Amino acid sequence: MYDKSLIIERLQNIETSLETIILWTNRIYSVNDFLTSNEGMILLNAVCMKLFAVGEEVKSIDKHTDKKLLLQYPNIQWKYVMGMRDVIAHHYFEIDTDKIFDTLQNDIPSLLKTIIQIKKNLGQKC
Repeated sequence: MYDKSLIIERLQNIETSLETIILWTNRIYSVNDFLTSNEGMILLNAVCMKLFAVGEEVKSIDKHTDKKLLLQYPNIQWKYVMGMRDVIAHHYFEIDTDKIFDTLQNDIPSLLKTIIQIKKNLGQKC
């Protein structure tokens, strides 16, 4: 068994990071919104740091739950979340801004919804 309070804390970190990303990027409508100004590039870098932190927490949750918890939520491509963290950490200068933008548009909302659901489910089991 694993420490549910630790997992809930890590899930809260992810939730907060995702909410921050959504708030920061509410005026990003295309990849060019990142690429055509210094402010956009700074925002892109900040978003990448938050995505890195999300991936790190997901890896930690997976490790602390012996890879059992996240498997219960197959609607999320957890390996992709962890893989994005690895790309940001180890191949920073090869980051594909199109993929970051696509992640913001298509993956962040469902990931946030799932994180909230996992927290709710774990809270009910305590």
